[in-house]
Amino acid sequence: MRATFRILIGRLPLGAFFRDRHDHAVSVLRWVLLLVPMAAMVGTLCAAFLWSLDAATRARFEHPWLLYLLPAGGAAIALLYQRFGRSVEAGNNLIVEQIHAPGGGVPLRMAPLVFLGTIATHLFGGSAGREGTAVQLGGSLASAVAGRFRLDPSSVRVLLLAGVAAGFGAVFGTPLAGAVFALEVLAVGRVEYAGIVPCLLAALVGDWTCHAWGIHHTPYHIATAGIGGDALLTEPLLLAKAALAGVFFGVAGLAFAEANHALGGFLKARIPYGPARAALGGVLVIALVWIVGTRGYLGLGVWSALPGDPTIAGFFTGPVDPWSWALKLLFTVVTLSAGFKGGEVTPLFFIGAALGNALGGLLGAPIDLFAGLGFVAVFAGAANTPLACTIMGIELFGATHAVPFAVACFVAYGCSGHNGIYLSQRIAVPKRPSRLSSGAATLREARVARTAASSAAPARKR
Repeated sequence: MRATFRILIGRLPLGAFFRDRHDHAVSVLRWVLLLVPMAAMVGTLCAAFLWSLDAATRARFEHPWLLYLLPAGGAAIALLYQRFGRSVEAGNNLIVEQIHAPGGGVPLRMAPLVFLGTIATHLFGGSAGREGTAVQLGGSLASAVAGRFRLDPSSVRVLLLAGVAAGFGAVFGTPLAGAVFALEVLAVGRVEYAGIVPCLLAALVGDWTCHAWGIHHTPYHIATAGIGGDALLTEPLLLAKAALAGVFFGVAGLAFAEANHALGGFLKARIPYGPARAALGGVLVIALVWIVGTRGYLGLGVWSALPGDPTIAGFFTGPVDPWSWALKLLFTVVTLSAGFKGGEVTPLFFIGAALGNALGGLLGAPIDLFAGLGFVAVFAGAANTPLACTIMGIELFGATHAVPFAVACFVAYGCSGHNGIYLSQRIAVPKRPSRLSSGAATLREARVARTAASSAAPARKR
């Protein structure tokens, strides 16, 4: 009787429905069992990293002489990578490439190498960020888990996305932005929805775990009242100013990315030996400190033990600072181009907040609001992730400013061109028709095409 009932149920649509739900439930359970421990490990590593980063920064302030060890520290980092990390030198670009086409995987040794390299960079005074480290920690751990359980390529892809989301969400305390960033960073003009739920789960678990270890993120506050609803009809001038500022934010993101790639390529061509290149970069950073007469552009720039130093938080309260954005851009480009480790995002936050501060004063707009707009919009232009950055603005500063954030981020994205800090990004939907970018599959190919065209132009004139 039971066998007959099973046969009848199996032939009915209801039977197919229950079988489908059963398979779906098994799949969900499988992913939860994979993702939760992996994301918790990423969150734990990010907590250890943030604690170590804070300790290194405090040590740098307590012992100013550490700056003069920056050339030796850079050479040591480069030697470490030359000996053990040649396969992981591409950093975030390697992870993006492996997500696009899972192959050899992301070596697990990427995690300790980037951890130590970033801490050393900040201990000795390099101007760098922390997002690169968190993303690489997440990607390398996710790849190790995928290899341990011998997942198929499509599952490896999703797990790598989740690792990126967990790292980004944990290091900045913005899990929603972390999930969307992982889905958006792969390709210009396209969001990868296949991993939307795993990325959200991983980002939440990573962030929760980081907080559980007692890590707290720096709060930022915009005192200016938000606009929304009927107020949008009465504040078109403010939104127009946000759009105009978005143009400058996009150009700043473009300038940062292009300067980083150009100087990095120039140094590699002139000084092929990595340790010597990093040592020279350290010397240049020290020279810049002497030239500008301040150490305020070293490290993250989130806080400073020295009164009067420019900091991200300081740009929200004033006074108007017209040039800190350019100086931070210079310090960071020299540091990263020479081979020091860390990331670009926190320096981009600094550059954006400083530029927003300057533009707010110039346009007669609220300084704190425009510092917040720049904080997220310069990153949106440099990383080609306007949705993630808009969500980050909402998570950090509140939903009352959602419309200005969206305006600034979307305009910055449109104005930054086919360039970015991650050259392995694919061009899914071009921002605009361009003869130089047509046929290019990645930002790297688009940049090569532009470089070739600019080199050929003088030859044609001759």
